[in-house]
Amino acid sequence: MNRINQLFQDSPKNLLSIYFCAGCPTLEGTADVIRTLERNGVHSIEIGIPFSDPMADGIVIQEAATRALRNGMSLRILFEQLRDIRSDVRIPLILMGYLNPIMKFGFEAFCQKCVECGIDGVIIPDLPFKDYEETYKPIADRYDIRVIMLITPETSEARVREIDEHTDGFIYMVSSAATTGAQKDFDNQKQAYFKKIQDMHLRNPCMVGFGISNKQTFDAACANSSGAIIGSRFVTLLNEAEGDAEKAITQLKENVGR
Repeated sequence: MNRINQLFQDSPKNLLSIYFCAGCPTLEGTADVIRTLERNGVHSIEIGIPFSDPMADGIVIQEAATRALRNGMSLRILFEQLRDIRSDVRIPLILMGYLNPIMKFGFEAFCQKCVECGIDGVIIPDLPFKDYEETYKPIADRYDIRVIMLITPETSEARVREIDEHTDGFIYMVSSAATTGAQKDFDNQKQAYFKKIQDMHLRNPCMVGFGISNKQTFDAACANSSGAIIGSRFVTLLNEAEGDAEKAITQLKENVGR
């Protein structure tokens, strides 16, 4: 069974997933960050593929991507860094990046490398759903790679159900129609959106992302989903710790009450 599916089967609630940008703050830190996060009880990890125009991301991740690119990070280097990661890492690993670098690499070659490295899924925010269904899904299915799709408060119920029917793994529930970035709390409107999606009783579990940074936002996300994805806050802490992932995740867990 794909590790993503296994995770939600074994632990359906209060899951913590962490995003970081490969190559930031240091080029060679990718494997160490992954191992440190697993050692500290993180349930899954999203590894960001740096891109020059990350349109769904706020300033923190934009700057992390720029720094990673200046450090020399590329998709080929990232795959090389992940080559032996499954010798000791067991939790689900997901690559998150934009379509342009993946298309340049070649999607089937990309999936082949994912299999070689033990990557379980991918999130491509700018991949149109129609293109996913017609072109990318058959290839990803052949390699048992989960393609995780995003929904927002503006996504219609019909589209949510269509995504649920044609994807596997989990659905990425974006907390608001905005870019990534830490928030202090979620207002009643956002929490009503989370509950609305939960009450649809979808086939796939949902994880909430964008804006999770403290106990209030983490708990609010988990109340109506399987868990939460923290990105910008961890990226900030990792930068402040100069790449010391142990220090960054310890402080993050104190922030969210884990």
